[in-house]
Amino acid sequence: MPSLPILLSLFLFLHLSLHATGASHRLLLRSLSAGGAGADVAVDLNSTNFDEVLKNSPTSYAIVEFFAHWCPACRNYKPQYERVAKLFNGPDSAHPGIIFMARVDCAMKVNTILCDRFSVGHYPMLLWGPPAKFVDAKWDPKQENSGIQSIDDGRTSQRLLNWINKRIGSSFNLDDEKYENEDLLPRNASDPEQIGRAIFDVEEATAKAFEIILEHKMIKTETRAPLIKFFQLLAAHHPSKKCRMGSAELLVNFDEMWPSSHLSLNSGMTQMHGSGASDSIAVCGKEAPRGYWIFCRGSKNDTRGFSCGLWALIHSLSVRVEDGESQSAFTAIRDFIHNFFICEECRRHFYDMCLSVKTPFESTRALSLWLWQTHNKVNERLMKEEKILGTGDPSFPKSLWPPRQLCPTCQLTSATSTEVQWNEDEVFKFLVKYYGQTLASPSTKVTTTSQIQTDLLTSNDSASGAVSAELVPVWAALGIALASVTFGALACFWRAQQKNRKRVKLSPLNATYIFSICMYICSSCSRGVVQILSHTG
Repeated sequence: MPSLPILLSLFLFLHLSLHATGASHRLLLRSLSAGGAGADVAVDLNSTNFDEVLKNSPTSYAIVEFFAHWCPACRNYKPQYERVAKLFNGPDSAHPGIIFMARVDCAMKVNTILCDRFSVGHYPMLLWGPPAKFVDAKWDPKQENSGIQSIDDGRTSQRLLNWINKRIGSSFNLDDEKYENEDLLPRNASDPEQIGRAIFDVEEATAKAFEIILEHKMIKTETRAPLIKFFQLLAAHHPSKKCRMGSAELLVNFDEMWPSSHLSLNSGMTQMHGSGASDSIAVCGKEAPRGYWIFCRGSKNDTRGFSCGLWALIHSLSVRVEDGESQSAFTAIRDFIHNFFICEECRRHFYDMCLSVKTPFESTRALSLWLWQTHNKVNERLMKEEKILGTGDPSFPKSLWPPRQLCPTCQLTSATSTEVQWNEDEVFKFLVKYYGQTLASPSTKVTTTSQIQTDLLTSNDSASGAVSAELVPVWAALGIALASVTFGALACFWRAQQKNRKRVKLSPLNATYIFSICMYICSSCSRGVVQILSHTG
């Protein structure tokens, strides 16, 4: 019969094994994003992460350099490629979110099949195309209309940038600073492809909002319930699957991170930071917040951005809820803005407009149209203020929305030149299509509350492509096996004690201690298995 020390040893070994699994995963993820002042900007990819990284890239275009580390010409070309990559890669680049620049070392055996997929016949070789076109793809130079093309004139940084400018109609310069030449890149707000890219800004706004909440220690006894209700709304109806999963995971762990019995201005945050929860909870995936905006990017550093992304999020939520959820969704959005939006004047104005609602919402249509009208009222007020103060974005002046070029049937012919008349039936159709169908993850599907648990067990974390495919399953198998052995041993021990309780009396302290260990192991195993499966598919 196993003794209590043996059982405790098994428990500690199991706990350390599960902890090592998570630590190894985080270490591998950090190795991709770590970088100092002299670090390379172009992203090194290999066969284990190539498809996953490109599939989840928010950029419109990608350039992949195929090279060999032993090739002298490749070593000499690297500074040229890096100089262009510094314009586009990362949040501190001059033009983030437009082009993703990566490289693959074909001299590494692990990349042999990958380089064969793209018919690499010389070094260095540059390929151009939308990131999604590279995923699970094969390319042949004789193949036409594949979406991928070879860059035949990129031997220097200037020639490569000239090729890019000619290809997309831009006028980028090698010495561009951030927010320079923004207006030279063609924009089309009515282009469905560009509208669809707003999903990345909605993810960014969601992650940024949670980051602000943590930084300003805004989770208190009185704000705990509103935050839970808002994340319940996100877990069911966020347009991004990654954010739905992250919100659900946060809800599962909420009581551990911010227990209501101990929560106060400081104690809750101290506990959370002490337990490392802020690192383990990624509301919208490991890569968010990215530190830059794409569809919501203004022509100046202090315009659009977070507020644009947040408006897009709540509009999207308003068209995704069912009729019976409309009032609870309104309450969740109202209370979230009231408690957690850090701009005091904006928060007060929005809350005052919410208080003017006298009749509960009974339909999705009523909620989405009210939010649309509210947004236009905000735009009208800011239009006047920005005109007087000169603080607006000249490239994106405030206006009544949607404009005619975006929805020709939404506006009726006005009797006067100062007032716009709206066809609300057409506006609602537009809102549903714009924020419901177009603004969604490529893999998005309608998620109900009953599906959240299934999503947690079956869906991939977008950042998991960085993880070694061989490392995690070994730890997973070890953790699950140890869990089974330990739990079985504890069960046998408990059963034996029950049968022999007349001969061996188990003290209440030991009984409580063993029961606590059982519960902790079950909880740890459940979390470990969920994390493992969510990172390996």
